[in-house]
Amino acid sequence: MARLADYFVLVAFGPHPRGSGEGQGHILQRFPEKDWEDNPFPQGIELFCQPSGWQLCPERNPPTFFVAVLTDINSERHYCACLTFWEPAEPTQEVVCAEDATEQEEEADEGGPAQLSPATPGPPGQLFAPKTLVLVSRLDHAEVFRNSLGLIYTIHVEGLNVGLENVIGNLLTCIIPLAGGSQLDSVEDGVRTISLGAGDRQVIQTPLADSLPISRCSVALLFRQLGITNVLSLFCAALTEHKVLFLSRSYQRLSDACRGLLALLFPLRYSFTYVPILPAQLLEVLSTPTPFIIGVNAAFQAETQELLDVIVADLDGGTVTVPECVHIPPLPEPLQSQTHSVLSMVLDPELELADLAFPPPSTNASSLKMQDKELRAVFLRLFAQLLQGYRWCLHMVRIHPEPVIRFHKAAFLGQRGLVEDDFLMKVLEGMAFAGFVSERGVPYRATDLFDELVAHEVARMRADENHPQRVLRHVKELAEQLYKNENPYPAVAMHKVQRPGEASHLRRVPRPFPRLDDGMVQWIVDQATAKMQGAPPAVKAERRTTVPSGPPMTAILERSGGLHGNSARRLEVVRNCISYVFEGKMLEAKKLLPAVLRALKGRAARRCLTQELHLHVQQNRAVLDHQQFDFVVRMMNCCLQDCTSLDEHGIAAALLPLVTAFCRKLSPGVTQFAYSCVQEHVVWSTPQFWEAMFYGDVQTHIRALYLEPAEDGDHVQVGELSAREDERSALDVASEQRRLWPTLSREKQQELVQKEESTVFSQAIHYANRMSYLLLPLDSSKSRLLRERAGLGDLESASNSLVTSSMAGSVAESYDTESGFEDAETCDVAGAVVRFINRFVDKVCTESGVTSDHLKGLHVMVPDIVQMHIETLEAVHRESKRLPPIQKPKLLRPRLLPDEECVLDGLRVYLLPDGREGGAGGTGGGPALLPAEGAVFLTTYRVIFTGMPTDPLVGEQVVVRSFPVAALTKEKRISVQTPVDQLLQDGLQLRSCTFQLLKMAFDEEVGSDSAELFRKQLHKLRYPPDIRGTFAFTLGSAHTPGRPPRTTKDKGPSLRTLSRNIVKNAKKTLGRQYVTRKKYNPPSWEHRGQPPPEDQEDEISVLEELEPSTLTPSSALKPSDRMTMSSLVERACCRDYQRLGLGTLSSSLSRAKSEPFRISPVNRMYAICRSYPGLLIVPQSVQDNALQRVSRCYRQNRFPVVCWRSGRSRAVLLRSGGLHGKGVVGLFKAQNAPSPGQSQADSGSLEQEKYLQAVVSSMPRYADASGRNTLSGFSSAHVGSHVPSPRARVTTLSNPMAASASRWTAPRGKLGSVRASGRSGGLGADVGSRLAGRDMLGPPQANGAPPDPGFLRPQRAALYIIGDKAQLKGVRPDPLQQWELVPIEVFEARQVKASFKKLLKACVPGCPFPEPSPVSFLRSLEDSEWLIQIHKLLQVSVLVVELLDSGSSVLVSLEDGWDITTQVVSLVQLLSDPFYRTLEGFRLLVEKEWLSFGHRFSHRGAHTLAGQGSGFTPVFLQFLDCVHQVHLQFPMEFEFSPFYLKFLGYHHASRRFRTFLLDSDYERIELGLLYEEKGERRGAQACRSVWEYMDRLSKRTPVFYNYMYAPEDTEVLRPYSNVSNLKVWDFYTEETLAEGPPYDWELAQGPPEPPEEERPDGGAPQSRRRVVWPCYDSRPRAQPDAISRLLEELQRLEAELGRPAERWKDTWDRVKAAQRLEGRPDGRGTPSSLLASSVPHHRRSLGVYLQEGPVGSTLSLSLDSDQSSGSTASSSRQAARRSTSTLYSQFQTAESENRSYEGTLYKKGAFMKPWKARWFVLDKTKHQLRYYDHRVDTECKGVIDLAEVEAVAPGTPTLGAPKTVDEKAFFDDVPSAQQWVDQIQSCLSDA
Repeated sequence: MARLADYFVLVAFGPHPRGSGEGQGHILQRFPEKDWEDNPFPQGIELFCQPSGWQLCPERNPPTFFVAVLTDINSERHYCACLTFWEPAEPTQEVVCAEDATEQEEEADEGGPAQLSPATPGPPGQLFAPKTLVLVSRLDHAEVFRNSLGLIYTIHVEGLNVGLENVIGNLLTCIIPLAGGSQLDSVEDGVRTISLGAGDRQVIQTPLADSLPISRCSVALLFRQLGITNVLSLFCAALTEHKVLFLSRSYQRLSDACRGLLALLFPLRYSFTYVPILPAQLLEVLSTPTPFIIGVNAAFQAETQELLDVIVADLDGGTVTVPECVHIPPLPEPLQSQTHSVLSMVLDPELELADLAFPPPSTNASSLKMQDKELRAVFLRLFAQLLQGYRWCLHMVRIHPEPVIRFHKAAFLGQRGLVEDDFLMKVLEGMAFAGFVSERGVPYRATDLFDELVAHEVARMRADENHPQRVLRHVKELAEQLYKNENPYPAVAMHKVQRPGEASHLRRVPRPFPRLDDGMVQWIVDQATAKMQGAPPAVKAERRTTVPSGPPMTAILERSGGLHGNSARRLEVVRNCISYVFEGKMLEAKKLLPAVLRALKGRAARRCLTQELHLHVQQNRAVLDHQQFDFVVRMMNCCLQDCTSLDEHGIAAALLPLVTAFCRKLSPGVTQFAYSCVQEHVVWSTPQFWEAMFYGDVQTHIRALYLEPAEDGDHVQVGELSAREDERSALDVASEQRRLWPTLSREKQQELVQKEESTVFSQAIHYANRMSYLLLPLDSSKSRLLRERAGLGDLESASNSLVTSSMAGSVAESYDTESGFEDAETCDVAGAVVRFINRFVDKVCTESGVTSDHLKGLHVMVPDIVQMHIETLEAVHRESKRLPPIQKPKLLRPRLLPDEECVLDGLRVYLLPDGREGGAGGTGGGPALLPAEGAVFLTTYRVIFTGMPTDPLVGEQVVVRSFPVAALTKEKRISVQTPVDQLLQDGLQLRSCTFQLLKMAFDEEVGSDSAELFRKQLHKLRYPPDIRGTFAFTLGSAHTPGRPPRTTKDKGPSLRTLSRNIVKNAKKTLGRQYVTRKKYNPPSWEHRGQPPPEDQEDEISVLEELEPSTLTPSSALKPSDRMTMSSLVERACCRDYQRLGLGTLSSSLSRAKSEPFRISPVNRMYAICRSYPGLLIVPQSVQDNALQRVSRCYRQNRFPVVCWRSGRSRAVLLRSGGLHGKGVVGLFKAQNAPSPGQSQADSGSLEQEKYLQAVVSSMPRYADASGRNTLSGFSSAHVGSHVPSPRARVTTLSNPMAASASRWTAPRGKLGSVRASGRSGGLGADVGSRLAGRDMLGPPQANGAPPDPGFLRPQRAALYIIGDKAQLKGVRPDPLQQWELVPIEVFEARQVKASFKKLLKACVPGCPFPEPSPVSFLRSLEDSEWLIQIHKLLQVSVLVVELLDSGSSVLVSLEDGWDITTQVVSLVQLLSDPFYRTLEGFRLLVEKEWLSFGHRFSHRGAHTLAGQGSGFTPVFLQFLDCVHQVHLQFPMEFEFSPFYLKFLGYHHASRRFRTFLLDSDYERIELGLLYEEKGERRGAQACRSVWEYMDRLSKRTPVFYNYMYAPEDTEVLRPYSNVSNLKVWDFYTEETLAEGPPYDWELAQGPPEPPEEERPDGGAPQSRRRVVWPCYDSRPRAQPDAISRLLEELQRLEAELGRPAERWKDTWDRVKAAQRLEGRPDGRGTPSSLLASSVPHHRRSLGVYLQEGPVGSTLSLSLDSDQSSGSTASSSRQAARRSTSTLYSQFQTAESENRSYEGTLYKKGAFMKPWKARWFVLDKTKHQLRYYDHRVDTECKGVIDLAEVEAVAPGTPTLGAPKTVDEKAFFDDVPSAQQWVDQIQSCLSDA
């Protein structure tokens, strides 16, 4: 029984003590005046009566009622029912407030809180003061309080004849039963009717169970006000301990909302601050750091604005505001969505029927009270689903004297499958759940609805999940029970209470509320108290029972078992492996081990492993041999490495007894246990794990204590939670003991308590031992433990963060290295372990109720236990060192190049994944090759990693990743976890410009000094102090001992000696190597249409016999200069000039006068421009002495020179550096006639002007128009007569934005589409309209393709100068000549560098992307802007190609003339001239434009220490990328394959060859590099030149050859340049982990794959199929294309037949020739005068060869004088029929050959090939003309089938015959030629 009300209080308005305007509440009277002993009077009631403050009011407001809740210091809630009414203020009150009346009126106008309803004012000036009647009670009967206070007010207002003292006395003495009506004997006990003595009657129903909250309608109202989603958010926020604030203008609503939210939280109780109505004076409470649920009047909303971490629910507005910094974790799915849908069914039953065609008659909606219970039922079900099976995770730590219960959180989360769930984690860690465990964990107590639900209904809820109607039915059943609990007897609920009349508050009450008689009320109370003391105490008999546990738990959402679907098979593998280990079948076990380790990723397999291992332990000990021990430890480690620190699946718990059981004998008396090998896991240093383990073991032992002795024999495994059916669980045992406890004698009780305590105590000692086992490292001299495990180091700072652990680690490490005192370090470890164990012991013993004496004893024991264990470990450590170490994988030595030497031997490292998915077994499939374990080697040439994957399932694949030292771009130290042991190790990340990345973690055996030495050596090799320190120079230096180093001081002599050597070797080299490549020289443009003059010799002979006087017009050259000249003539430039017909070396020879250009030797000593080649093409009319002056106008003295001439339009392409400040700008501003006092610079620009005019005059179109070449008349009027537009034109290429504002019309078409973006903008808009003639521009094509070539007008400038926009600012158009400026914005070298850095990071990220997807790669690729730069280069190049093709010449004059200029000029030539698309031509192009014209390879590649700061700038690589883009679009136009470009891209940065070293020809000559390769043929010495190497390689393999090569002779390529048409070069992304980069050919060719092998058991040969992994194998080698495969097959067959192998190129050419014959139609065609082999004319159509009529390509034969001399034999088109000779076997031996006639003839091969001496054999038997390399050669190089020859006749004199042959042999010795002709002719007639 309990009092209905404890206190009645009358509170009135009173003045504020400090005299401020606001009043304050004063307690006028309180009854009883003395505090009850069991319930003191709550303080601060005055504040809560008027939460908005005590204020006078100008109107009489209606009475208000609400219930405030106060919580006392003992967490007891006091309900304060407040009824407030207004009375006229007394004069004293008015005076107090007069000063501040204005303020209050304003507040009233704003709708202050006092103004609750419209009211009628009293007399003018009259104020009303509030007065409040308060009932204070510990029971929540709000309706009864409302009625009782209303009755008192009614008696006062209506003046009823009832004594107020009696009513209040009765109210205070009213006693009602506590909850539990159904448990009492009669209805009268459960229902109490009370009367306060005023003719009233009230029925009070007490709820059946006091544990269930009373909600009335509050939950339903809360949902109405806020909606489902908002209430769910608040529910989750309250459960996860966030701050919740309700706002409303109604205090009653605030109370209801808070009560509703609390009702939803059942069965958890809210244990933080709970204030449904917070007074205004206490608003600062909202800043408290603890969670709360508080209600505040909406008038104070402004004060709540700055609260940053409070969730605000506005009840009136229906909104919930969650601040940004607050994250409310949602309910775990599928519970969130299920709850949401059930709530919507309850709140809106019509929703389900809304779409029905024939809706049923509307059902009656539940009443508000019923709906309230239904909503609560939904949440009750939710909790039952969430907490289902929680009782299986309770640990009974003590039963007597009071139960001590702990909850095993990790096991609960693990078994529910919710380890990752944020919501449940927070709920289980919260205070509410702790209260839930201590209250509901008790095994023997009264049960309620929730206990029944969670124990018996879970299966039903799971079955109903997909049946909404069944769910609803269940909800309604639960709602009925909840409703019945609140209203057990609805029939007797009859109230009769008087109420005041309508508007009674407006009537003038004759007097204020009277002062009551204290004595009378007190007397009534005392009487009642005395009567109660006499009566026997009413004891409520609790119906206590054993709480049902319910079924064991299941996962909330059954995870799909896809990953471990075949788990039975996996478990079988685990069991087999373990039985093999214990049976000693180690080989079998070893085979299964990888599969077991893979299987152990699954939970079931790990559990199976622990169970299997348990079976092999007898009497807590299992001694193994070394191998068995290793296997068991390895499996244990694998099991534990996936355990989180919580050990949610109990794996570590199950292994804990095993690690102290398995052991091996190291020596007599020394045993090593498994725990010393499995310490490296985070779980062992987690206090929560040890606590859970400890409590689990204590429970097992306490349970055993109470079980009958008969059951003791059945041993229960430690830590096992599941009880078997025939045994009672620990909770059942505890329940039974609690039931018996009151019946036991005092002595028996004491005995049980002592037994339990000693059980806990002994377990504490046991655990102190266990913890020392697992926490003390084997080698205690190393503080490994602190460094490597998040744990003890953290616990020192009592925080579980990884940051502190790494800090502690670094501190420990430095301590370790600096101090030599092992003991100090040992104590440090021991001290840390002792502190950790003591902290654990303190916590568990205090919680388990161990006495303080015992606890002190434990603290004394712990250090001894630790010390003893350390001593044992020292012996074990000492002995274990003597064991043969476990073999680490053997270091695999890398294969090295012939001259490559190892600088640093292998350092053991792990190669880690770097963000590329291929190696890690990503989307491309394939195995996880990385991480790999191996070693890194540093050689003079490369950094090489070789190793094996750590994943045992990948098999023994060797992983190789290497890159040239010279390619290193960035080196960074990193700290990473090693893949195997998960230890934190130092590492290095090396990034190279060949797109390799080595991300390595050093093995623990590699000391930091070794790693540092590696870094230093690497740095030394990467940046040698001098270029001679690079690999290309040191390579092979051992072969020439004693060679003195070249000095750079005396340049002249070194040049001379060089030249002498060159001349000496010239005779040997000329016929062989360079000069004789292609001797066909098109006639110069004046002689078009005329036959070549008879006396024209070939240029080489002219050059060789030049007279000194002819070299310069002014003076003769010294002899040494002559030699220099002869060497210069051999350079690529010169060979190309001759091919293009760009003039001769003379300016005085009569025949050269008519040529517009000449080769000038002015720079032969590199005096004018050091970065230019020695010979330059300049206009014929410019004298050499003028060039010196012209060069000063240009940056780096790089004045304009011709580098190419179009064969068709005869336009020339020139290149130069950018202009100096006074350059063309000055030229345009200067007057034509120089004044006498002109400065040096002005004369320079005049020279420059003249020079440009000379260039223009040298052009055919200009010469035709003006009739002369010289620069005589230089007036604009004169020039104007020939040129359509006499004005100088400056075409501005600028931003399109600016273009629209310019005075030219808007552009269209190709050139108009060129855009600029930012600084590095491309071509602007105006140039389009200017260049294209503006009015005749063709429509643009798609994809950025050029418009129709016809759009270019003939009336264009003769010369366009493409220059930097920045230089040409402010150029004012001036009447001038026929050149036009095209300013463009170009990107600078530093932008290329920055872009390349980003490209590297995009292609080789360095660390895996958070979500690896193609999108992230493409995004980073776009950010790099690499493709945009490629796009701009191609765009400018295509523009120049168009201009040249239309007949205008172009001068490219950008930056210093050696970066972008070189890129553009090279691309233009490649696109315009098919010759440069051949292997020979491309080499010539690179040698000419990049090497001779001085691209700064060493500077851009940062080859030496000096260049270290500038970094790697891949200008040449960017050019190769552009070529690759063109190659992709025109695959049939290039003779070389894409691999050729990659090869050059790799080796231009590798420094393996000398070709791409140094910055110019001048520097190469200085170092003696330029001509040495022309010397005597060296033996097998390594190639110094990349070209030489590629030549040798091409002879052996077709790897550089493009089989699709079928060029169109005149084709000018115009590639699409839009970014959408560009592809990422696979050079950047592909890699071959099997052998490293495939560009060092000697290394890339691994041992050949063996053919079908016989199986050892004699079975059938295995399949020849093999797996090709995309990132591991070299796909071109594993899957060669069909032609390469056939050529390989042919070589193999030749080898089988013992024939010398034929070169692949000869085979290929023969096959192509044969294919042409077959494709030719019948008919003989017209005879030709030369022996011809037919070449079909290939046209491009969808990549297919279309064969048209054959066009002859000459195969000319010339005679050698030593055999038989004569003129060229020739023949004509072949007959279509196949020759009978093809029936002869090609594979006959040389001895059986018929040689009818033989001799040496010179043969000229393909179009560009030189003449070569061959031994020809005429075979009349086979009707063949065969040829061999030399007389004794047995291998036939080619066959001419005479069946295809119709006639033989002497040919015309031949151009370019070899010089070593007496020329007359070619032309005059007719008889020997006639002899050959007769022999062939007789053979033909025989046929």
